[in-house]
Amino acid sequence: MRDYLDPENAKGMPDLMDSAICTEMLITAKSAVNNYAIAVTEAVNPELRQILVRHLDEAIEMQGAISALMAQHNWLFPADPKSQYPFDRKAANTAIDVVSMDLFPYDTDRLGMFATPTNTESKENQP
Repeated sequence: MRDYLDPENAKGMPDLMDSAICTEMLITAKSAVNNYAIAVTEAVNPELRQILVRHLDEAIEMQGAISALMAQHNWLFPADPKSQYPFDRKAANTAIDVVSMDLFPYDTDRLGMFATPTNTESKENQP
């Protein structure tokens, strides 16, 4: 059984997590832009509309900043779908692999962060 809480088995995870977190932030920022745009078109009160437009502008700036950061780290290729497709496919396959991991084994006897093996042999030989 592989112990995924053991740091030795977590090689490469920081880069994967950074990419995943940025992707989630980008999706959230795009959703905010969409929601603010809808709210601006629905608002009747001029003061509220000005506030929503300001928030929309900030959400657009945030989406641009996240996209630029992701492009800088080669996590996003907005102008090159041929490069983006393999990256997205790898991310999807990684998500499938993570879901199939046994992250919560039945034997959770731990002292601190590492698994504590039970020594059944020594218990059997005791009087």
